Amino acid sequence: MKQLQDAYIVAATRTPIGKAPRGMFRNTRPDDLLVRAIQSAVAQVPGLDPKLIEDAIVGCSFPEAEQGMNVARMAVLLAGLPNTVGGVTVNRYCASGITAVAMAADRIRVGQADVMIAAGVESMSMVPMMGHHPSMNMAMLKDENVGMAYGMGLTAERVATQWKVSREAQDAFALESHRRAIAAQLAGEFADETTSVDIIERVPNLRTGQIDLRTRTVSQDEGARADSTIEALAKLRPVFSPKGSVTAGNSSQTSDGAGALLLVSEKILKQFNLTPLARFASFAVRGVPPDIMGIGPKEAIPIALRAAGITQDQIDWFELNEAFAAQALAVIQDLGLDPAKVNPMGGAIALGHPLGATGAIRSATVIHAMQRRNLKYGMVTMCVGTGMGAAGIFERM
Repeated sequence: MKQLQDAYIVAATRTPIGKAPRGMFRNTRPDDLLVRAIQSAVAQVPGLDPKLIEDAIVGCSFPEAEQGMNVARMAVLLAGLPNTVGGVTVNRYCASGITAVAMAADRIRVGQADVMIAAGVESMSMVPMMGHHPSMNMAMLKDENVGMAYGMGLTAERVATQWKVSREAQDAFALESHRRAIAAQLAGEFADETTSVDIIERVPNLRTGQIDLRTRTVSQDEGARADSTIEALAKLRPVFSPKGSVTAGNSSQTSDGAGALLLVSEKILKQFNLTPLARFASFAVRGVPPDIMGIGPKEAIPIALRAAGITQDQIDWFELNEAFAAQALAVIQDLGLDPAKVNPMGGAIALGHPLGATGAIRSATVIHAMQRRNLKYGMVTMCVGTGMGAAGIFERM
């Protein structure tokens, strides 16, 4: 029986994250964001022949409209890669990006490929949550299935109730997410992982009566708020339940963005004398009841740890997606995670959550953080709509 081989990350990058629907990328197509991320990842390994890339696996939560028509293959071609490079779009909602990384790694691990692109993209400005024309199977409304029809916010309320996560704790967690994100931005800690994007704006010229084109370059996430306060957060009304505790302030921001990684086999490392950033150590996904989908990571994390052959205390950095403060706190509480290791540079409440892109984006975050801080193991984990949790582990090389 052929032995599995390791898959290594040699490039990991992302675009800045824009606020949706009225943020800096409101008029920027998601496939253009993806093109930018892919081009940057490939350019970061100049000695590698792009013709060796076997396939591009791209996560997207709502692959329609501007991010439809197999956005993976479209982006590969628009990025100027050889026609021989394939492209496939995958959807596991919020875990689409990390699933793409795991699938790309698996192709290498079983010996079917030596060079792969893994990526994620989402424009919540152009393609809204649930897509433009959602069509629900009416069987989901039966009593035994109704959890499938719950909105994400309502599932967060159920998690908050079941795990006894208070409104005060959620708001404090949200404020800390903003504080950490702002501190990381001021320290330049996102610089290594971020690829700048040029935005073309059309501005009316009142003097000439023409439309002027203006290009500006953006390189920083726009969601983090330096002026956020616990008093302001406390004034926000619950959004999903009149007597609930989940608000817009302690939930993730709707966002636009893309991320891309380049993965290779050990054979390619040696052939091109490449220095890996990390090894993809393991991946796990597990299901939970749909009506408490936010707790999903608590089931996936132990499985991923066992697959990697390590213990929870060996993880130096957790990128735990902050879909809602309620569910993030419940996972931290249930598994006994060290809060200091969870989202040290802030999370989705401050930085944003472009759905299918988040797994790829946060992979870039943890990989570069491990390099910068000389850490050994990092994890990307998140809850997933309809009741799942996913977790991927990276080992710094």
